[in-house]
Amino acid sequence: MARQRATRRQILRGAASAAAAAGLWPWALRAQAAPRVVIVGGGFAGAACARALRSADAKLAITLVEARPTYTAPPLSNGVLGGIRDMAQQQFGYDKIAAAGIKVAIATATAIDAQARNVTLSTGDTLAYDRLVLAPGIELRFDGIKGYSEPAAQQAPHAWTTDAAQYELLRRQITEMADDGVVAIVAPANPSRCPPGPYERASMIAHYLKTHKPKAKIVILDAKDNFTMQPLFLDAWQKLYPDMIAWKSLSNGGNVASIDVAKKSIETDFDTYEYAVANVIPPQKAGRIAGLAGVVDRTGWCPVDAVTFESQMQKNIHVVGDAAFAGSMPKSAFSGLIEGRLCAAAIARLLAGKTPDTAPMSSNCYSVVAPGYAISITGEFHPVNGEYSEVDNSIHSSPLDAPPTLRAEEAKNADAWFRTATSEIFG
Repeated sequence: MARQRATRRQILRGAASAAAAAGLWPWALRAQAAPRVVIVGGGFAGAACARALRSADAKLAITLVEARPTYTAPPLSNGVLGGIRDMAQQQFGYDKIAAAGIKVAIATATAIDAQARNVTLSTGDTLAYDRLVLAPGIELRFDGIKGYSEPAAQQAPHAWTTDAAQYELLRRQITEMADDGVVAIVAPANPSRCPPGPYERASMIAHYLKTHKPKAKIVILDAKDNFTMQPLFLDAWQKLYPDMIAWKSLSNGGNVASIDVAKKSIETDFDTYEYAVANVIPPQKAGRIAGLAGVVDRTGWCPVDAVTFESQMQKNIHVVGDAAFAGSMPKSAFSGLIEGRLCAAAIARLLAGKTPDTAPMSSNCYSVVAPGYAISITGEFHPVNGEYSEVDNSIHSSPLDAPPTLRAEEAKNADAWFRTATSEIFG
C-alpha cells in the first residue's frame, strides 16, 4: 500500500509540473498582429509545445514542421521487438493537431536564418517567425564506430530513431535468426536518448527468445561501466532470463572498436564477437537542423536557459527535448513533454512583454522488463544558475525487493502514462 501511494505521488509530480506551466501563461497576449511561432519537430516535445501554445492564445500563429506524416513513438517501442506490442500502437498522425488550429507542414527544415528569423523547408517555402522552437531529437553519429554507417544500418539496425522501418528490420532479423544465434546489442556512452533503453530492449528481446528460441543468447557490449537502474535490471535478468543475457561493461572489454557487417563480427578492445543479429546504437548528438541553426556547442548538444529554454547561442530560438542540454534533466519522452509545455509558457510571456517565471520539473521513466513486469526511476529538478539540477534526495528507483504485484502495477502505470500522453498530444 505504501508503494501505491508513492506511485500516485509520482503521477502528481508530473501533473504539478504541467499545472505550473499552465500557471505561467498570461491571460492575454498584447493586442497586435498575431505573433508567429514556428516549431521544428513533431515528437513529444515539439507537439506538446504546439498544443500548449495554442491553449495559451487562440490567435497565435503556430506552424509545426515535421518531416514524416506519421510519428513513431519511442516509449514502449521495445515491446514491438519483444512481440508484446504492435507497431500500430506506436504510431500517430497530426490530423488532430491540425484540427486544433495549428498549421502542420509535412516537410524537412533545411536551413535557418537566425538574423532574418526564417526557416527554409524542403518544399522551397520559407516560414518567418518571431520565436522559433527546435525539437529535432537526435542525430546518430555513425562515424562513432569504425565500420558502421548509414548503409551498414540496413544490415545491423540501430532502431533508435523514429524510423519505423528500422524497428521492423530488427524485429524480422530476430524472428528469422537461428535458434541458437547470438544477438549483440551495442550500447552507447552517455549522454544519449533514453539511458535505460538498451537494457529494456535486451529484456524485451530476451522475452521473445525465451519462448521461441530458448538456446539463443544476448550480449550487451557497453561503452559505460554502469547504467540507469542497473541493480534492478540485473536482478530481473537473473530471475526471468537466467544465463541468457551477458552484460560486458567498459572495464570488462565491452567498448566496441569496430564492426564488420559482412562478416557479422564485432571487435571490442579485448575480444571478437560473432553474431547472428546486431543492434548497434551509436553515439548521438542534437538533430541536424540544430547545427544548421547555430545552437549546438562543442559537446554536440544545445545549451539552453533553464527557465525559457532559449538557446544560449542564438536569440529567439528555443530548444526542447532530446537535443537540449538542460543540466541534469534526462533525455526522455516524459522530460520532453514537460519541457515543451514549460517552453510554451515562457514564450507566451515573452511575447506579452513579461518576464517568464521559474518552474520545477519532474521526471518519471518506466522500463518494461517482461509482460506485467516494469521498473521505474523518478526525480525532481529545479533551475539553478541557468540549468536544471537534481533536488537533493529526489532520485528514487523501484525497490529491489518489490513483490510481483508492484512490478505489475508499474507495468500498468507505464501503459497508462503512454496512453494519456499520446492522447493529450496527438488525440
